Formats: sequence, C-alpha cells, structure tokens
Amino acid sequence: MSEISQVACPACDAPNRVRAGREAEARCGACRAPLFQGAPLVLDGERLRRHIRNSGIPVVVDAWAEWCGPCRAMAPAFAAAAQALEPGMRLVKLDIDAAPDLAREWRIASEPTLLVFAGGREVARQSGAMAREQIVAWARRAVLA
Repeated sequence: MSEISQVACPACDAPNRVRAGREAEARCGACRAPLFQGAPLVLDGERLRRHIRNSGIPVVVDAWAEWCGPCRAMAPAFAAAAQALEPGMRLVKLDIDAAPDLAREWRIASEPTLLVFAGGREVARQSGAMAREQIVAWARRAVLA
C-alpha cells in the first residue's frame, strides 16, 4: 500500500492528499496549481501557520530580513536546497519584518534562522547562514531525530 501525505497547496493553501511516488505530477484539487515547484514558497505569517498545520511533510522555514546581508547571501543556497529536498519537505521563506508577531512568538533572535516543523511543532532550529549541502544535511537530520 502506498503512503499518502497531506500537503498544503502553494497557491491557495488548500490541504491535498498526495500518494508517494506521484508527487511530480500532483496538482491541487481546489485550484489545480502544481503542489511542488522545486523552489521555496514566500508566505506571510498566517499562510505559514496554515501550511505548518495542514502539512503531513516537514516544513523548513528560513526566517530572514531584507536588510540582513547573511540572509541575502544564503538565499541561493536555500533555493537550491528546495530542489534537493522537495517533495519530502516544503521549504518556506518568512520575512520577519513583515511578520513581527510570528518572529516574537518563535523567539527569532538572529537572522537568518532556519526552523523545521513536523507534525505541527518545531523540531529543530539553527541560526546563521549555511551552504546548500549544510542546509540539506541539517534538515534531513532534524527530521530523522
């Protein structure tokens, strides 16, 4: 029997059930958008909360700020990590200046900070810029722990 995961749509946030092995062609049942695009999603605080709540796969969040040099330097590595980690994980960018309430709630003290959520709760956190390979290895370890 194939494993089925629930995934929030990157376009409309609707929850979708996806059968393992069918992720490449998976489309949202509500809006027909592709569920995986091999790139990080840019979400505001409320949309991110829905994705964490409605996701059966881990969500890796890059909490960043436009004014942060290391954040801008890490952006290409995070985008490349999305290509390596999807569809097993969803990668999301969160501008902490646009979502200060979430930054306070999650106690983001430095930028960039990466967080992994699984089962609706935070399971790992790492501050500081990382290369693509480091992001991929760290995220995979966090999910296996």
